[in-house]
This record gives sequence, C-alpha cells and structure tokens, in this order.
Amino acid sequence: MSPTTLEVQSQSQVDANSAPDAIAEFNQYVMSTYARFPIALERGEGCRVWDSTGKEYLDFVAGIATCTLGHAHPAMVKAVTDQIQTLHHASNLFYFAPQGQLAKWLVQNSCADKAFFCNSGAEANEGAIKLARKYAHTKLGIDDPVILTANASFHGRTLATVTATGQPKYHKNFAPLVAGFDYITYNDIAALEAAVKKYEGRLAAIMLEPLQGEGGVNPGDRAYFARVRELCDETKALLIIDEVQVGMGRSGMLWGYENLGIQPDIFTSAKGLGGGIPIGAMMCKASCDVFEAGDHASTFGGNPFACSVAIAVCDTMVKDNLITNARERGQQLRTGLQAIAEKYPQHIASVRGWGLIDGLVLQESSNIQARDVVAAGIEHGLLLVPAGIKVVRFVPPLTVSAAEVDQALAIVEQAIASFVS
Repeated sequence: MSPTTLEVQSQSQVDANSAPDAIAEFNQYVMSTYARFPIALERGEGCRVWDSTGKEYLDFVAGIATCTLGHAHPAMVKAVTDQIQTLHHASNLFYFAPQGQLAKWLVQNSCADKAFFCNSGAEANEGAIKLARKYAHTKLGIDDPVILTANASFHGRTLATVTATGQPKYHKNFAPLVAGFDYITYNDIAALEAAVKKYEGRLAAIMLEPLQGEGGVNPGDRAYFARVRELCDETKALLIIDEVQVGMGRSGMLWGYENLGIQPDIFTSAKGLGGGIPIGAMMCKASCDVFEAGDHASTFGGNPFACSVAIAVCDTMVKDNLITNARERGQQLRTGLQAIAEKYPQHIASVRGWGLIDGLVLQESSNIQARDVVAAGIEHGLLLVPAGIKVVRFVPPLTVSAAEVDQALAIVEQAIASFVS
C-alpha cells in the first residue's frame, strides 16, 4: 500500500530532524553525473560558505561563475521575498512587467535589440542555434546550414549544444550527434579562413566564447575576433557570442565581447545573470530577429520570480560598481598568482584570464593536476574549480574584497608548497 500524504510528510520531518548524512543520501539517490568533492555545503554569506561540520571556506567557485553577488545578498533576499509574495509564475501566455523590465535593461546595456528568456545557458545557446538556422533558411536561402564552433569550446549539455561543444570527451557514447556543426582552432586566423571557404554557400553562423572557460580559461585574441567579424559580414553569416560564463561583469566589462572590440549579432547569457537563480537569455540584433510566434518557447523562461531577481542583480552590480571591482580584484589576483608561478616555475606554466575569471596553468611536465590543487585548497579552506586537467579556475563572486583575494592567494601558495616539500 502506498503511504498517505500525511505519512510521507511525517517521514520527511523525521528525516529532517535526524539530519541524515547528506553525502550518503546523495550517493544512494542521485545519479552519478558529477565527481563531487566530499563536503556537504549548508549555508553561505558573502564570499564564504560553511559545510555540514561547520567548517568555513572562502568560495572562489561561486556556483561556477554564477553567484555574482555572493551568498545571501540583501538585494537578492529582498527581491526573492517580495516577488514570491506577489506573482512567481504565470507562463508566457500573458504579459508581466519584470520580464519587460529585464529585457529593457539588457538591450539598453548591450548591442542587442531583443531578448528571449529561458532557464539556463544551454537553453540560451539552443535558442541561438535555432535562430541562426532559421535565419539561414529564410534570409540566406541555405538548405543545409553549417555552424562553426571552436575546438576546446563548451556550449552546454543538451544534444545540440554538446555537439556544438568542440571537445570529443563530451561526445562519447552520445552519437548520433546533431548534424550541421564543424570545428575550428580557437584564435587561429588561417584555420578560420579555411573553414569559411570550405563551407562557402552553407555557412549560417560562427559561434564562439570570448574567453573559453571550460576550455582552460583561454582568452580570445582581438585580431582573431576582428577577422571573424569581417568574415561574417562578408558571407552574411551570423556571429554568435556565448557569454554564459564570461558575461555579466565577470570579464571586467559587462560583456566579454567588449574586451575584443567587436559586436555580435546574437549573444547568450545565464549563470551570473540571476546570481544563482536559474535564468538564461538569448539576445539578438533586429537584423536577425526572425523568430515568430510558435517558433520557440520556454514554460519557465522569463518568469516574474527569476526576472525580478535578475533585475536586482543588474541594479546592484551597477550601484556597487562591481564591474570595476572585478577588474581591480582580478588584476590583484593575477599579479599574486604570477608571483606564485615565478616561485614554482617547475610546476606552474602561466597565469591568464580577464577580470574575475582567471586560470593558473600547471606545467604539463608537473605531476600536479588541477584537481590536486583544488583538493588541497579545500583542505585549507578555499573552494576552487578545475578547467581541464592542468588549469585551476578562479571565479569568485564579483563582491570579493582585496583582503579575501589576499587570503585566497596565501592558501594557493600553501597548497602548491605542500606538493613541493
């Protein structure tokens, strides 16, 4: 016999009161799609989090470049509280002010003319891919369009976006992949020009990250992106910029493409846009706004709750000068990491990044892997995230202070020293 609702509620209360071990519960009931570190986080405040044992950590992961304002920020708490008491969801069959207000902010603070809202970066990139394909069919007369993306890129985990992702390890065992994609070497103009020539008459779009995050915190080259823009103009193909990880101030500019001196036709955002509340956005110029009613949709996308929180994130980012903070603290972080690299050249190859998305690149010849450094950081109270086997990624909240950057640097040096001694 199935338990009654009352019985289920009672058991849930018992479980909550007995505080079962979170890690054991995860291992028993959650699919093993993540290689998790053995700590269970319970709460956060600012740039710090605490685990179930009460241990404190400096959070330089921020939900993987997502918690723009850190944890429990008063502006987000107020937005969540106010909106949940009025209207949290109503579906896109109706109008509601927060979605229009957020779209207005995004358009007025970018090169875009229109915005579409969804729930994640993968969905935003799916929307961009669909928009580019419809544009190719209806505006360019292409029957078999191709979108070029870069090797070592990352665009999401859905079937189309994982195909767009130029990393074979993410493709394994998921064939047949979606047709209509090919890959080029990032920052290689000759390879770019060859691919554009190869797909003459079929090229719908070139889709790139301004800085490859999962691909090793690899910044784009201005000359390369200038040539991408020229070729898109010449062929009438669209330039799609994936801002999911780099955008919303993290690069030291509001949008990553601003670091490269170009404007995209389409760009996407998620992660930092909602400060940790799920929301994605795909923005485009009027020239490629070819979607019509029924072409694309999202049940939860742009709901009043998520949009109200995103507006609070945007407003706070401006009011508190967080983009400037990202530039200044990022420079401080890279300078400090470079000093550590010079102290341990046998293990550290270089430091790279923009703003508060930075990478410590380990020597290929070193026996130290990125995951080793992350594990050592956890032991000493610092959360970091790998970006591949040999790159340690630093993506703290944009609210991080100079003192917190100094503390993180001290822990990183301590971690590296522990491998040398």
